[in-house]
Amino acid sequence: MGDVTASADAARWAAETAARHSYGKLVAFLSRRTRDVAAAQDALSAAFEAALQQWPVQGVPASPEAWLMAVAKRQAIDAQRRTATSDAATDDLLLLTPASTEDREDADRAIPDDRLALLFACAHPAIERSVRAPLMLQTVLGLDAGSIASAFLVPPTTMGQRLSRAKAKIKQAGIPFKLPEREDLPERLDTVLEAIYAAFTQGWSDPAGLDPRHHNLSDEGIWLGQLVAALLPNEPEALGMLALMLHAHARRAARRDASGAYVPLGQQDPRLWDTTLIDAAERLLHQASALRVIGRFQLEAAVQSAHVIRRFTGHTDWPAVAQLYGALAELTGSPVVEINRAVAVAECEGAARGLEILDSVADDPRVANYQPYWAARAHLLQRSGAREAADAAYAQAIGLELDPAVRRYLQQQRNGL
Repeated sequence: MGDVTASADAARWAAETAARHSYGKLVAFLSRRTRDVAAAQDALSAAFEAALQQWPVQGVPASPEAWLMAVAKRQAIDAQRRTATSDAATDDLLLLTPASTEDREDADRAIPDDRLALLFACAHPAIERSVRAPLMLQTVLGLDAGSIASAFLVPPTTMGQRLSRAKAKIKQAGIPFKLPEREDLPERLDTVLEAIYAAFTQGWSDPAGLDPRHHNLSDEGIWLGQLVAALLPNEPEALGMLALMLHAHARRAARRDASGAYVPLGQQDPRLWDTTLIDAAERLLHQASALRVIGRFQLEAAVQSAHVIRRFTGHTDWPAVAQLYGALAELTGSPVVEINRAVAVAECEGAARGLEILDSVADDPRVANYQPYWAARAHLLQRSGAREAADAAYAQAIGLELDPAVRRYLQQQRNGL
């Protein structure tokens, strides 16, 4: 079967590489045909186990992906034969059976990439919203339930149960593994992008990378974003979301100083920003804007683009930031956007004008326990000379903040009143 003699280390490296690059593709291919995500994952796990036993002895095959697919298909067929007691199961078996007779040439042919169809299945409205991103991380990237549970701050048993229920729902409800119709694509794509961005922000919340629960989650979110952008190159919001994530990720090294202290965006050293990621984000944003369909992710990425102007001028383009947040506020009606707009407007027109905007969302229940609202309010009150009100707002912000580094920063600002 193999034509290259490999050591155990080389075989393990080849298997890990195949898992990294092909796991989601293989699960998607099998799932689409068996209509059973859990069974596809079980079959592929068995194939990887067989690879780790056989490749060190027989050599790494010329096409590890094709080898794994052939073995996984046989595993899936065997499993379905053992349980093929219904017409539906027999139908599923027939979907896979032709593959068992493929010869070597057929097995080496290109395997269709069904990952996008799998992403849409994971983001189907019938799947609970809170489990959509975890389901994508497990099925497309192969992350284990324990790691995902830690990242999303739930017990592993709970996450395992949620994932199992979601996969059972896909099978029982007959959720299709396909792209939505053109007229349904924007709404469904939004769900996919929101789930991917949720995964990214889970990792983004730990800029120092000290919490193993969030380890690499930003990278994984970007990887999923790159996959969607590659598979849907003419969808501006897919490009915009990837640009937004790359812009944010480019500043990762600047968000903490050498002692681990929090550094707000306006005080970060632009020399620490990753210019390669910024340039990639700018290209994506330009590509998206050429499609002339504006959306939330493009506007958020454009805000980040306005911030990185400071690399060249030494100053943030606050009028542009304020204008973009204005457009974003009209599009989303989000109080969170208004908070950001208030800060940007204050930079252009003074603290009093920023406070007026904050006052306009003060009665929104969504900001009552939202730390950035109180931090922004404290900052603008401090600038306007309202020390007692600023002190109270800082106290609120500090009490709501979970990150110790940010809490220390806020306390320092409060001490400076």
